[in-house]
Amino acid sequence: MNLLHKEIDEGSGGNYEILVYDTAELYGEKGAFRVLEFSNEAIQGAMDLNRPDRVLFEYPRAIIHLMEHNTPEFEAAFLIGHGIGTIPSYFADRRMKVAEYNKQVLEISRRWFGYDRDNVVVGDGRSVLDSESSQAYDYIIVDAFTDKGTPFHLTSEEFFTLAAEKLDERGAVILNLMGRGEQDRMINAIHTTLGRTFAYTRAFALPSDNASDVLNIVMIGSHNSIGFVSRKMAGFTEIFPEPGHVIWDSVPVT
Repeated sequence: MNLLHKEIDEGSGGNYEILVYDTAELYGEKGAFRVLEFSNEAIQGAMDLNRPDRVLFEYPRAIIHLMEHNTPEFEAAFLIGHGIGTIPSYFADRRMKVAEYNKQVLEISRRWFGYDRDNVVVGDGRSVLDSESSQAYDYIIVDAFTDKGTPFHLTSEEFFTLAAEKLDERGAVILNLMGRGEQDRMINAIHTTLGRTFAYTRAFALPSDNASDVLNIVMIGSHNSIGFVSRKMAGFTEIFPEPGHVIWDSVPVT
């Protein structure tokens, strides 16, 4: 590993470092990769230096497929969570607006990963979305994490109601989550809450041999039926979360 950059995250009270490094191997694949990682070993993004346009990770490939399959001609999307800018870079020909809470992450994505689009607002994603016009977007993508998982206020009924207001009639909200599949209490709650706002929902997870493993989970909600092609879901398979509790802004998760 060749460490290129290290700094303390100013917004975390000094709890963790932000690292950028080059490596010749990533998840068992040999090559030349540049990685953005927090010091809790949570990789936030990675680039194949030999093929910078390649989408490396499975979850953005699955999200991209859901977007292209369900609304191929979509015009605009709003993303909460920037990372290294994988999805807005892939859709460089569409209108994309990104909200990123951490200004350091945005600066790193520009300096070390070549992100050069002028479409990122630094601030809380829900607050930025609230200021947008009604029916302005075809997709709203939630890809934001803290050390406790997806921020609570981005999974509540009030948030999904706000998202529905900002989507056009064909629109959908897509979430990148972490959890233990169909047996995860919080995943079940998010899915149930999403279904109170959107008539159609689907959830997908990367398979694992161990039921206790924390998995990447992609969830989508829409007022229209949701389609997908299994072989284009980057290994994600559909799961069916059990009914859970409803998440409200006014009721903290315990």
